[in-house]
Amino acid sequence: MWSNFFLQQQEEEGRGGMAALGGLGSKTGRGGKRSRPPRMSDSQEGKIKLSLFIAVIGVTLTVLGMGTEFWVELSQPKHFRNNQTCEMAHYGLWKSCVRTLWVSDIDPESETCGPAELHGESNCTYFKFYTSGENAVIFRKTTEKSLHMATAMLALFSLFLMVMGAVCITMSLSKSVSFFLKPATICFILSGVLLWLSLVVFHQSVLGFLASDHTIPLHHELSWSVACVGSAGAILVFAGFMFLLLSLPNNPLEKCFRQQSSTDA
Repeated sequence: MWSNFFLQQQEEEGRGGMAALGGLGSKTGRGGKRSRPPRMSDSQEGKIKLSLFIAVIGVTLTVLGMGTEFWVELSQPKHFRNNQTCEMAHYGLWKSCVRTLWVSDIDPESETCGPAELHGESNCTYFKFYTSGENAVIFRKTTEKSLHMATAMLALFSLFLMVMGAVCITMSLSKSVSFFLKPATICFILSGVLLWLSLVVFHQSVLGFLASDHTIPLHHELSWSVACVGSAGAILVFAGFMFLLLSLPNNPLEKCFRQQSSTDA
């Protein structure tokens, strides 16, 4: 009797050991290697590509805004020179332009010279404080070199983060895993915030530029390059949150869509 009991116990232990080895093998796979993470579905890849397209729009607007010199327009009074012409200026991160316009081409109701789209002579020069450290003087007013350079550095670092985020998304799509979505989220959201911060610093530099000399009255207005950079910041932050939602194991958007479809049914 005791021999039969021990034989049954050995058989049960053998079965349990085989089951444990089978479970371990299912986790580690052949050769003791761990199983790969689950691959993304086609619908999730499509959503990631759509979010990437939105982020590319933000990157394009950033490059457009950074490369143009219409961040701010400075306009003299239309009859300041008591002549048939008047002067205005506009500048961006890298260079400034002074334009001479005909008073007859300006709107009669306008009291200032401009806008910059009117036909006239233009003289553009690159800022020298990136090379020789010299300040720029426009209409006897001196630019704030430190704040202007800080604006450019923030914008360039933001552009670098956009490139890193795009690399993360490309790797995620090529490997078909969602691991790289969270680093891309950080890159895109931080790049958008840095763009907004660069606009704040630039506006402070413009105010310091206007306060450097009061002999020539000037009307200043932020132009369309700033609008491009501000819109790019909003688009990049939105794309970053989209990548964050797609990186979560249980996507809240899919739950909302499922609940809405069940209630409609």
